[in-house]
Amino acid sequence: MSGPGISVVICVYTEDRWEDILAAVSSVRAQSHPALETLLVVDHNDALRERLAKEYKEHEAAGEVRVLANAGPRGLSAGRNTGIAASRGEVIAFLDDDAVAERDWLRHFAAGYADPKVMAVGGRTVPVWASGRRPAWFPEEFDWVVGCTYRGLPPGRVRVRNVLGGNASFRREAFDAAGGFATGIGRDGDKRPLGCEETELCIRLSRARPDAVLLIDDRAVIHHRVPEAREHFGYFRTRTYAEGLSKALVARSVGADKGLESERRYTTRVLPAGVARGLRDAVLARPGGAGRAGAIVAGVLTAAGGYVVGSVRARRGGATFSVAPVEGAAHD
Repeated sequence: MSGPGISVVICVYTEDRWEDILAAVSSVRAQSHPALETLLVVDHNDALRERLAKEYKEHEAAGEVRVLANAGPRGLSAGRNTGIAASRGEVIAFLDDDAVAERDWLRHFAAGYADPKVMAVGGRTVPVWASGRRPAWFPEEFDWVVGCTYRGLPPGRVRVRNVLGGNASFRREAFDAAGGFATGIGRDGDKRPLGCEETELCIRLSRARPDAVLLIDDRAVIHHRVPEAREHFGYFRTRTYAEGLSKALVARSVGADKGLESERRYTTRVLPAGVARGLRDAVLARPGGAGRAGAIVAGVLTAAGGYVVGSVRARRGGATFSVAPVEGAAHD
């Protein structure tokens, strides 16, 4: 196998996604650039861990699939850190538990690391809508709401400030330099859909390694299932508000200049163009045009409200997070 050895970490937490988890693992095992190993990190759910251990008993004996318990506090960041520490690969890739990777996903990741300055490579995440099609009112500019690549990201293989966590990879050196994912930012088992833990890590990495190159290669594709509950405006509003809360924590961690650098361009260029398209479609009587324009405006206002609330909480000391070095990794 040419290129770096890649460990794939899939963080899981609920038996409700059993079939999705099996599909995710199957997609990793079918890669044209074979994974060194797949690590299933179970977030404080003993029943799910035991069921997965039984399911993959033979593969675990062969070292192909390993089932681990999250060794830290409940949440996605600690689960990822557990996977990093237990992994053996030179590169660690992350795949969402409700997504499947195309066959050449890891091959495109591996190619990006031919340049020793590249510390992270992300890919393109395509939504798979439970209803069979995108809701007419749902703007592509806000596909990040459902964990997918959004309109406004440049195409091709390009340098970026941060990769998107559900479809990303990092060189092990990145964690040696910057530490792991911060706990207290992102999803932690709470009902509120927080995020931005990968953004904070990538900015911290760029500070620790100013020469670091972070890429997105849109040929590294995964398909991410969007459940019916997330196709409604209520979830859209909740998620955009939570994004504002999360961005306030990121700004507190790394400063507003870096923490909101990409967001300024997105808000001042990408979103106004999206509103204009929506209004034009409404004038031309195309379905959903007015709804998309309205959703963009509502999303901006709701995220801004979350940011204000999050900033006030941070100043009052009501929001905390921590970054710890990732220890115990078994290097090849």
